[in-house]
Formats: sequence, C-alpha cells, structure tokens
Amino acid sequence: MKRSWRFFPALWAAKLTTVILKLFRRNATHLPGLVALKLCPTFLGCVEKPKTIIAVTGTNGKTTVCNLLDDILPDCGIVPLNNRTGSNVDGGIITTFLHACNLRGRVKAEMAVIEVDERSAMFVFKYMEPDYLVVTNLFRDSFKRNAHSEFITDILNRAIPQKTKLIVNADDLISSHLAPANPRVTFGIAHREDDWEVPQNIVCDMVACPHCNTALQYDFVRYNHIGRAHCPSCGYGSLPVNYEITAVDTDAQTLTLRTKDGEERYRMLGENITDWYNTLAAVTMLRELGIDANAIELSLQKREIVRSRFEKITVGDKAITMQLAKGQNPIACSRAFDFIRRCEGNKAVILLIEDFFDAKHTSENIAWLYDADFEFLCGEQIPQIIIAGVRAADFRVRLLLAGVPDERILCMREEAATADAVDFERVDNVFVLFDVYTVPFARTVQERLLARLNGTQEEVTV
Repeated sequence: MKRSWRFFPALWAAKLTTVILKLFRRNATHLPGLVALKLCPTFLGCVEKPKTIIAVTGTNGKTTVCNLLDDILPDCGIVPLNNRTGSNVDGGIITTFLHACNLRGRVKAEMAVIEVDERSAMFVFKYMEPDYLVVTNLFRDSFKRNAHSEFITDILNRAIPQKTKLIVNADDLISSHLAPANPRVTFGIAHREDDWEVPQNIVCDMVACPHCNTALQYDFVRYNHIGRAHCPSCGYGSLPVNYEITAVDTDAQTLTLRTKDGEERYRMLGENITDWYNTLAAVTMLRELGIDANAIELSLQKREIVRSRFEKITVGDKAITMQLAKGQNPIACSRAFDFIRRCEGNKAVILLIEDFFDAKHTSENIAWLYDADFEFLCGEQIPQIIIAGVRAADFRVRLLLAGVPDERILCMREEAATADAVDFERVDNVFVLFDVYTVPFARTVQERLLARLNGTQEEVTV
C-alpha cells in the first residue's frame, strides 16, 4: 500500500508515546498502536512487513499455538516478529510492528507470527495479508463479543485474503471449511477408544448439513462438534487429514504422527487432548514451512505448558492443579470439567471463573452457564465444589440443576477463603479453575493451599 503523508508523523508520535510509557515503567503494548491508528488509519497497511507472515486465530488455543511457534522457530534459526507481549486486536498488532521498525518504517525480521482476534480479522487482514493462517477451532464464545460460531465464520470468510494458505483442524467441521476456495492443509487426531458415537455435550453446533439440511452422521465425536462426520445425502463432511496423530503414549510422553513424509514422533505437551491439538497445529505449521522434524522435536523437548494456563504441584500424596478455564467461554470450561472428571482419585474443585470486570458492577450475563457442561462435575469422585465471588449463588443454582448434591457445594464471597475450606481428608487433588483476569486470586489460593499442605499456614481472618 502506498504510504500516506500521515504515516511518518504517526510513526514518530507512536514511537515517542512508547518512550514516555517506558519511562513510567509501562509495557507500551497497546496505546502506541492506538496513537498510530488515530493519526494514520491505514498505518498497518503502510508499515513495512516481513517476507513471510503467519497469522493464528480461533476460539481456543491461539495463544498457546503462537507461543509454541515463537519458541520453536528461533531454535530452528528464525527469529520471528510477534505480538506475544501485546494484544491480538488492532492496537496491539500495530504496536508490534511499531516496536520492530526503525524511524524510517523499515522492519528487519524475515518472518512474523501474529495472533489475531477473530473479530479483528476484518480490519487486520485488510492491511496485512498473511501467507499462512492457522485456525485452531471455532466455538461459541462470550455472549458479549464473539457469540455464535456462525457469526465468527461469516466475519472470517469475508476477511481471509484469497492468497492465504489455511492450516485447519480437520476434526472441526466449522473451521476446516472456512474460505473454501483457499488452499489448505489439515491436521487431526485419529479415532480413540474414549471417543463417543454421538455428541454428549449440551452444545453441538454441527448437527445438520449446511448444504442440504440433512442430519449429519458422526463417525465419532470427541467433544461438542469436534470429531469426524459426513452427510449421507450430499457427501459434505470432514476433510482428509494431512497430519494426523495416530497414537499417544502417555508413559513415554510422545505423540506419533502420520505425515506426508512418513511417521514422526514428538514430545507430548500436557495431558489434555486440547494440548495435543495445539501441539499438532504448531507442528503442522512448522513442517509446512519446511522445518526439519528432528529440529522441531529437539525444541519441543525444552518446552512446557505456560504456568499461567496449567500447573500441577505435588506435596506428598496430594496435588494442587491450576487450570485456566476462561469465564463466559462455555466450551473452555466444559473441557476443563471433562478433564477433571477423567482424572483418577477424589477431587475438590475451586471455581474462580466469573468475569472479573463484569463482576465489579454485578452485571455479568450468566446465560453462558447453561451452555457449559457442569454435569461433568456430578461424579462421586468430586466430593467438594467450592465457589467464590459475587456470582457464587448463580453457579450454585447451575450445579444443582446439573445434579450435583447440595451438600457438596460451598459458596463463599472471598476468593482467598476457598483454600481454607478444602477438606484434604476427603480429596487427593485440588483443581483451581480460574479466568484470564482472576490469576492473582488463583495464585493467592494456590499459596494458601500449599501452606496448608506444608504446615506453614498462619491464622488468617476471612
């Protein structure tokens, strides 16, 4: 795009804003981009970009996939430009390019890995056409923003440039069929013994063929609409899989993949199937770039799941598991609940997943609770569910409707007090589920739980 006369004044003003914010020890991850955008609305189109651009989007997992790519590529000799420390909407993405360019608007990086919020795609892809677009999945999300997957699908179909090559999840009938005219490579996980024959979740957004309205037949379903299905009338269905996990060895912590180059093995990051999908998405992207499989595996050996998303600490015969379960995201919460019920032993669950900012004004929309599978927490192996926050009573009602006995539910106002309510005589593992914005509360709970297990907790008034 031809540079507007506004470009350089916007660039220099945004650079100055960055310097000022840094002087005040602020991160400068979003505001400089907003300044540039205000002064030059086409700034993202005018700024120089790397030769290769990889964009990553999707309802769940996009941050994890971006982080994996950002970590592995430098080990393979490529240092990408990325928005890892900034936001994934327009201001944050512009700030990313601002930090990477000089006062003449030149960018030295050869590659960029950019996380893009689904709704921001309409603006971002207008000015930044990615060579590759990794789509992790598309699900129902926050009622306030991303709502139903069809709404997001429509945005992405209108936004994705024709030249962009898609890297899509073949097990997701929604995201895998995005931009049907574009070239694509697919990834997926082969049928497993614990898959279902029919959908078991409350929400399944692919029950009828979008072409002829015939009821879809699932070959297997993993969760929600994730699985393999076909239309018996018109032939619509799951796409062939190019990169497929065919075996999982939990003892050796390895994933076996069938690829165009034969069988490959990679380190397994995490015990949750969503972790396997995220690893597979990143590996597929890297292999399509021509990165050697051995180089990817060597780098994966050094990787861990980000502690802010999953962390397990064992003290004696007890364990404290911290797990991100995004509030107002029914699918993310359902995946966390399903993971918990599949874990062995007796478990206590602490729920810190109400929306922090909405809760300040007690205006949170609680409709999403009825799309989340709280029924997964009904088992006798979960004798305690402890809820904290101003919306605790709403969570209690949802749990009761799910069939959880009232005597297993404890509501509290203060988040920190939940740690003192755990009965370690009855449970082996405590799962603390938290939202993106309730991490400080979750860390306080974790510290108090560990203090109790280590016998170092002081008397606290709550």
